[in-house]
Amino acid sequence: MKKNLLFVIFFLLPALHCYSQNLASDNIFKVLKAELEKADRYDTNKEKRIAQLQQSLRLTDSKDFDAQYTLYGQIFEEYRSFKFDSAFMYVRKMIALSEKFNKPASLINSKILLGSTLLNSGFYKEAFDIVTTIDIANLSDSLKADYLNLRARLYAGIGDYDNDAYFSKGYHKQAEEDFKKAEIATPSNNFEKTINLAFQPDSVRDKKLTPQFFYNLIMGKHLPEHKIAMVATRISFAYTGENRILFLALAAINDIRSSTKETLASFLLGQELFKLNRTDDAYIIMQHAVKNARFYGARSREVQIESVLPLIAGKLINEKQHEKDKLLIGFLLFLIVAVVLFFLLVIYRKQLRRIKTNELIIREKNGELKDINSKLWESSRIKEEFIGLFFKTCSSYIETLDKVKRRAQHNIKLGKYNDANTVLNNVQIEKEKDQLYDTLDTVFLTLFPNFTSSFNALLKQEDQIWPKPGEMLTATLRIFALIRLGVTELETIAKILDYSVSTVYTYKTRVKAKALVPAEDFERKIMEIKFIDEL
Repeated sequence: MKKNLLFVIFFLLPALHCYSQNLASDNIFKVLKAELEKADRYDTNKEKRIAQLQQSLRLTDSKDFDAQYTLYGQIFEEYRSFKFDSAFMYVRKMIALSEKFNKPASLINSKILLGSTLLNSGFYKEAFDIVTTIDIANLSDSLKADYLNLRARLYAGIGDYDNDAYFSKGYHKQAEEDFKKAEIATPSNNFEKTINLAFQPDSVRDKKLTPQFFYNLIMGKHLPEHKIAMVATRISFAYTGENRILFLALAAINDIRSSTKETLASFLLGQELFKLNRTDDAYIIMQHAVKNARFYGARSREVQIESVLPLIAGKLINEKQHEKDKLLIGFLLFLIVAVVLFFLLVIYRKQLRRIKTNELIIREKNGELKDINSKLWESSRIKEEFIGLFFKTCSSYIETLDKVKRRAQHNIKLGKYNDANTVLNNVQIEKEKDQLYDTLDTVFLTLFPNFTSSFNALLKQEDQIWPKPGEMLTATLRIFALIRLGVTELETIAKILDYSVSTVYTYKTRVKAKALVPAEDFERKIMEIKFIDEL
């Protein structure tokens, strides 16, 4: 279990570290975008400071070198990374003032500042012309280091500008030698030495020296904003990917806050974002960088940016077009799906209607089947009851006939003819017939208990036919009872009830004439009288 846990941690830590880097760079990039919107406010504050310094300069005694030189220097520092033309003008005033008051150290310092200003704007030849006029033999270590750093930057700048395998190599070598000489003249302090540790190989570098360590180191020193930007830009060269974006974004933020228009950080940040396919962000930053380069007057930087900006813009256009194509394809797919769904819906509705129609037909057929089944059951029950009644009655009559036969035969054998005749006369046909009708009425009313009331419901109250006390059905009711049982032929009814056909017809006609329903519907209504209440 522990081995598995260690295995998971081993593989998850790099992923979590990478995620935290992305999160940090994304967060600081959000801050950068917010600061871009405040750039004009920072520029306004800088111009106010410059105006105050210029007002103080106008009030300074023209014979006071130190006061004038200090104010010139302060105004120059404000313009140094803000606007080339103004910085160039004030550094020349510093040179002129130093020559007027014969101040060699101030003159050399001013020339170094002039060379640095020319370098920042891409005037490499003019900057070298200034450098060649400076004699470093009797310079202080501080000035000598500034001079060597300037010359090293010049060589490095020309090497980058030439971008040639043969010539650039020589310039970069010379720049490296000058940087080493400057380090000997004025060794780096502890802070600078710590910053240099970022450029050690990964195999040698202390594990504690993470990007977060250097980020905290810079922010913990409470450096001026322009200095933070310079240090962050330097450290960015030690890293790639999201870590480099972290430091370049930090540098760009502080360049905006310090109104630094000669900004290398924005240009490098735009390039790095472009490499990582963050084209939208790269385009925004590059537009900001080229705007600053034009404002400052950095011709070389403007050329560099304008060589990259079309590539970013082209890729951005391609990406936007690709997104439009994707949207168009998505819309077309949606339209196709919508059309297909529409046709499916139409088919579905047709099928649904067909199903509903079929269900209605099925219900109707089921209803018909139910009626048929009910009628079949009714017919079966009636047949069952009346077949039982038939056999029971026949059996009773056969038994009675057998008794009469035996008594008559017995009396005839004995010569008692009068007694035999008496036995035969005792058979009362009418009484037997009435008993048969009573039996039929009993069975019928058992099957149709509401027949009498249902029958009379079809007649007016004064024409209704009700059995007398002790009766079950009257002659008229018995005729329609036989009709309800399915016996419709007049001859059959007449034979069963021992009536003439005309008598049966008269009964039927008389009742129909008094009915509340049309005569042709009367028998149908009779047939609708329910068979047994429970059904």
